[in-house]
Amino acid sequence: MRSRRGAGVVVGAALLGGGLVVVPAAVGADSEPPTQVPAAEIYEPSAMPDRIILTPTTTPATSQKVSWRSEVGGEWAQAQILEAPIALGGVQPPADAVRTVMASSTSPVNTSLGYASVYHQVEFTGLTPNTRYTYRVGDGVNWSEWTDFTTASEAFEPFSFIYYGDAQNYIDSAVPRVFRQAFADRPEAKVIVNAGDLINSANSEEEWGQWHAADGFINSQVNNISVPGNHEYSGGQLSTFWQPQFPFPDNGPDFGDEAVNAALRNTIYYVDYQGVRFIGLNTNIQGDAALMATQTAWLDQTLASNPHKWTVVTFHHPVYSTASGRNNPVVRGQWGPLLEEYGVDLVLQGHDHTYGRGSVSSSRKSATVHDSTVYAVSVSGGKMYDVDGSVWTDNGADIMNKAQDAQLYQMIDVTEDSITYEARYANGEHHDGVVIRKNDAGERTVQEIRTPENTVGEQVVVDRTEVEFRGTVGVQAWGYDPGETVNVYIRNPERGQDVLVGEATADELGRVTTTAQMPSSARRQSQQVVYLESVNQQITGPEITILR
Repeated sequence: MRSRRGAGVVVGAALLGGGLVVVPAAVGADSEPPTQVPAAEIYEPSAMPDRIILTPTTTPATSQKVSWRSEVGGEWAQAQILEAPIALGGVQPPADAVRTVMASSTSPVNTSLGYASVYHQVEFTGLTPNTRYTYRVGDGVNWSEWTDFTTASEAFEPFSFIYYGDAQNYIDSAVPRVFRQAFADRPEAKVIVNAGDLINSANSEEEWGQWHAADGFINSQVNNISVPGNHEYSGGQLSTFWQPQFPFPDNGPDFGDEAVNAALRNTIYYVDYQGVRFIGLNTNIQGDAALMATQTAWLDQTLASNPHKWTVVTFHHPVYSTASGRNNPVVRGQWGPLLEEYGVDLVLQGHDHTYGRGSVSSSRKSATVHDSTVYAVSVSGGKMYDVDGSVWTDNGADIMNKAQDAQLYQMIDVTEDSITYEARYANGEHHDGVVIRKNDAGERTVQEIRTPENTVGEQVVVDRTEVEFRGTVGVQAWGYDPGETVNVYIRNPERGQDVLVGEATADELGRVTTTAQMPSSARRQSQQVVYLESVNQQITGPEITILR
C-alpha cells in the first residue's frame, strides 16, 4: 500500500510539454492533530508596531496622543503625520508635508509570558481644528500602516460616540462581534467610552492582547476614553499596562501626596470634546474616605466650571446597581446629589454584567418622560449576572429598562439641542433608548424612544379632576417632537364621543402646556377625559367629573 505522501506525489503529478512534472503534495497533508497555539507566540511583540490607540488631550482640536507597542527601544520610536492626502503608495507626498515626531515616553511592561511589552507615546501638536490627518508609527524602518483621524472642532459640532460596559470575559471570542457591530453602526464615531473592566486579570498580557485584537484598527482612528474597573487592579495596585497604554489628561485632583498622585494618574480626568465635557472617575478608591472626599471635591469643581451645554460622566461601580446583591452607597451618597445638581446628562457605568437605564423618580413627568440625569449600566462581554432593580426603587429611582443575558453596545448622537441614546444587542437589534432634549435655559426632558406601546394610554396631566359645567382645566403632556401640532379633545368615554376644543404646539423640549374648556355637551355629573391626538401620540388623562 502506498503511503499518503506517496499518493500525494502521484496525484500531484502532471504532464507538461511532454515531460513529467512532480507537484508537491499540499502542505499539511501529513500534519499532526492541532494543538493550542501558546499565548506567548500569539501576543509576543516584534519590531512591527501594534496595539495602536488614540487618546485625547486637553486640546483635542489642535493636538492628539497616540500610543503603541513594539520591542523597539525608545530612542528609535517615532511617528509621522501629514494632512490626509487623496492617495499614498505610488503617489508620494511632498517631503515638507510629512512631519516626524519622536516618542515622548517609552515604558517597558514586564509580562508573565516571558518577555517585555514596550509601549511608546507620541503627542502631535500644532494641528488644525476639524482637519483630517494621516499618521503612522514605527522605528524609522518598520512602520505601521497609514491611519486617519480627524481633529475636533474648537466650537460645538454634532458628533457621535460609542459606550461599552464591561468586556472582561470571552474577550477573544464573544466581545469582537460587539465592537465590530458598534463600529459598523457608527463608523463616524469620534469617541469610544469604556466604563471599566476592559479585561479580567489586571496584568494579563494575553487578555490585553485579546482586548486590542477585539477592537482591531478601530482604536487607532477613534479616540478612547476609558476608566479603570476593579479588574484593572490587582492587590490594590493599578494594572502596569494602564498608564503606558492610556496617557489620558493629567488634570485630575491633587491628593496632596506625590506617590498617590502618580498611582492615580490617568484614572481621573476630564476631556472637553466638541461641546461636551467628558469626566472620568475612579470608583475603586471609594473605600478610602480621604481619597474619595478629594475626588468628590474635584468632581464638584469640574462640574461647576463646565462651560458646555452637555456633560457625560463615566465610572465603573454604578450609582444604582442592577445586579442582584450589589450596592454602592458611598458612590450614590457622594456623587448622586452632584450629578443631579449640575444637570449631568448621561452617567455611563459598568460592573454589574446586566443592563439598566433610568432616572430619579422625583423627575418623572409621565409614563415615558423624566427631566433629570440618565443613569445607564451595560455589559459588552459574555459574563452575565441576574438583574435586580431593587437598589433603584429602594433609593428613589425609576429603572425604566432592564435586561440580563444580553451583550450590548450603546450609540450616542449629540446635536446642539438633543442627545439620542440607543442600546443595541450584539446582533444589531434595538433594545432601548431615549432622547434627551435641553434648551438654553438648562431645562430638559428625557423621552423614551417611541414604540406603539408607549405612545398611547393615560399620560396627560390635568390640574384638577373636578370642574364646573363649562369650566376649564390646565393640561400638560410630554413626549412630542419640538413644534409638533397637537389636537385637544374632550372625550366622553361612556358615549365614545370626542369634541375638538383646541390646538396646541409642542415647545422646544417636546412639552405641551395648554388649557381645555369643557364643551356644553359635557353634562353635569358626567365623566370626561382630555384626549390629545397628534402624528406621534394618542394619549389621555384621568377622568374629570363635571360638577353642577
